[in-house]
Amino acid sequence: MELLIVSPVRTVCDTDVVKVFFPGAAGGLEIFPGHAPLLTSLAPGEIVYTAPDGKETAVAVRAGCVRLLKDRIEACVETVEP
Repeated sequence: MELLIVSPVRTVCDTDVVKVFFPGAAGGLEIFPGHAPLLTSLAPGEIVYTAPDGKETAVAVRAGCVRLLKDRIEACVETVEP
């Protein structure tokens, strides 16, 4: 899957992943390849994604939204905490 995370000031992440966890407004959401299309808002928390080599990376976010279509995940986040 492809993951793109952008904030108003920079591209935070543009990489291939095998799974992603999002802090969704209605609860946590983990996405794997072949997931159904979706559009959801984010709650404060961490986006955690796993690269094909198994390395996990966490990105702290305050709010935003996620769109998933055909194994391409795009997250627009209002704030990325350093």
